[in-house]
Amino acid sequence: MNYIEFNQEKLVNLAFSGHREILRCSGTGAFANSTLSGLNTRKYHGLFIVPQENVDGERHLLVASLNEVIVINQMEFHIGIQQYKGGIIAPKGHKYLQSFRADTVPTYDYKVGKFHFSKSFLFEHGADRLLLKYTIVEDPESAVIRFQPLLAFRQIHRLTRENPDANTQYLPVNHGVGYCLYPDYTPVFLQCSIDDQLYYEHEPVWYKNFEYAEEIKRGYDGIEDLLCPGKMNVQVKNKEIYLAIGTSEINPEEIEHLYNEQLKYHTARSTYFNCLQNAAEQFIVKRNHRTEVIAGYPWFGRWGRDTFIALPGLTLDLAKPELCKEIIDSMLPELEHGLFPNVGQGEQAAYNSVDAPLWFIRALQQYTAYTKNERAIWGMYGTYIKKILDAYTEGSLYHIRVLPNGLIHAGNKGVALTWMDAVINGEPVTPRTGCPVEINGLWYNAVRFAIEMARVAKDHDFADKWKNKIQTFPAVFKDTFWSKEHGYLADFVNGDDKNFQVRPNMLIITSLPYSPVSEKIKQLILKKTLAELLTDKGVRTLSPSDPDYKGRYEGGQENRDRAYHQGTCWPWLLAPLADGLLTVYQKSALPMLEKMLYRFEPCMKEYGISTIAEIYDGDPPHRPNGAISQAWSVSALLHIKALIEHGRVNEKYYSSNG
Repeated sequence: MNYIEFNQEKLVNLAFSGHREILRCSGTGAFANSTLSGLNTRKYHGLFIVPQENVDGERHLLVASLNEVIVINQMEFHIGIQQYKGGIIAPKGHKYLQSFRADTVPTYDYKVGKFHFSKSFLFEHGADRLLLKYTIVEDPESAVIRFQPLLAFRQIHRLTRENPDANTQYLPVNHGVGYCLYPDYTPVFLQCSIDDQLYYEHEPVWYKNFEYAEEIKRGYDGIEDLLCPGKMNVQVKNKEIYLAIGTSEINPEEIEHLYNEQLKYHTARSTYFNCLQNAAEQFIVKRNHRTEVIAGYPWFGRWGRDTFIALPGLTLDLAKPELCKEIIDSMLPELEHGLFPNVGQGEQAAYNSVDAPLWFIRALQQYTAYTKNERAIWGMYGTYIKKILDAYTEGSLYHIRVLPNGLIHAGNKGVALTWMDAVINGEPVTPRTGCPVEINGLWYNAVRFAIEMARVAKDHDFADKWKNKIQTFPAVFKDTFWSKEHGYLADFVNGDDKNFQVRPNMLIITSLPYSPVSEKIKQLILKKTLAELLTDKGVRTLSPSDPDYKGRYEGGQENRDRAYHQGTCWPWLLAPLADGLLTVYQKSALPMLEKMLYRFEPCMKEYGISTIAEIYDGDPPHRPNGAISQAWSVSALLHIKALIEHGRVNEKYYSSNG
């Protein structure tokens, strides 16, 4: 039996299969995403989603589904599945499903009467092309597979409707057809491996009022129209039929070879950890001479903060230091005002993240620990570190600056600059204007790391200057954030106002190689975290004893935003927690780390199949929610696995006090 496998009973039950999702990626930013049943329940679901540089650079849904029909003795059997307005499901092709397995590639087994076949699909590695394989197990004398592509040609965050601007014409190509509904889009080509049994009928029809239940549940518009331009009919005479969907033409005779060649690029999902590695690989996008990290699927793009937090787990903990450097180097040209973009690029970039540059230095610190090449790394990146430290000292955007006492202040009314960034009607849900605890811990760690690196590189003027600036920081930090009465650190301080809500931001202080607090304070922070915040599925963002706590992430956007950082569990916080536990308790913490790691193994068959969700409810049973696959969630578990296996307890720069 395969590690990831579901039988007919599970597949035909939409309450089960309709709430589990399959994700496959190309490594170029293209991806396919739908439910296990094949029913598209989100506007982000589709068979072929590809970035469109000439439109807006965003990812666009080109092909929603193939809407296949099996024709046997002139009888039609629809194996696709769609939902229309009012919850009407038609056709109900999932009833023909026999099994699903996802080892190397996702494979569905179907049986229509005596016609028995399987369907597998994968992306060509490094290309905007999806490859499908239909294997005929048993077939009658006369059978046809009819492909009725449903086209959208719209950005993934939007919906489309029937309109006169769509180009409904087609382009005949070798063994197939091409379509391009609107100017500036790349065309999409459907090509079959065989030609003598293929014929095409061009009959453009708009299918109206598709309904995406998950969008409606989340408080968004979830109704759209899709264009079916025609029907590609393939007579079943071969045991194997291959279909390519791409933004460029291909020699049809090469499709079969290309499909088989691509198998070597895929990590088999045969174990829990193979699933995590495969999930990690799906976040890495190489396009236009850049290597970037997608924060989460299906709706996140590249986020600066998420990139640097996830980077060590996605690269170093998988023994890929070269990849780590590629991603760092791709981000560096975007450093402005001492800040990295939170979201967007170029003119669309938003530099509203006080912590992204500090997480960059933390990631660089971990890269240095892995490669052990301090002098060369300071030579390559020292200038960028200096720019960040100088910008914070002199003052940057959003009132980010070093106060006279040496602490970092950030923010003003209406902005949220830390990772707790939900905003409703212009007001942050968790306003942390002032001196956030983790920002100041990251700052101290960054400066101490820079000093150490400069000394190795004999940049003594820099090292001496910053040593004098940072010397009193631990004492100031303790006086500002520590409360003996509470027994833990304030979450943020703004003038005389000290916020002592029990939040996980303080645990980041315990994870840093250069921490401004004593071992005793670290112990107390961890004790509080374990007692009130840790769950089976991550770390809560607020203690359940707090009046502001919200234990379920559900409803419309405003309700969800109010819960996002007010009790919701985040798996990514397990990484700094694990580092902190190992720093304080050394190898006696390993059994707890193992529990944290293996509690997620059942998730391989839930929500996002073979990956880890963005968030989980704060209340039991801690339902998965948010994005089905999140980079820093997967990264955290890979980091914990590496900590357990390689014992990085005292490694320089990694998780000790240096």
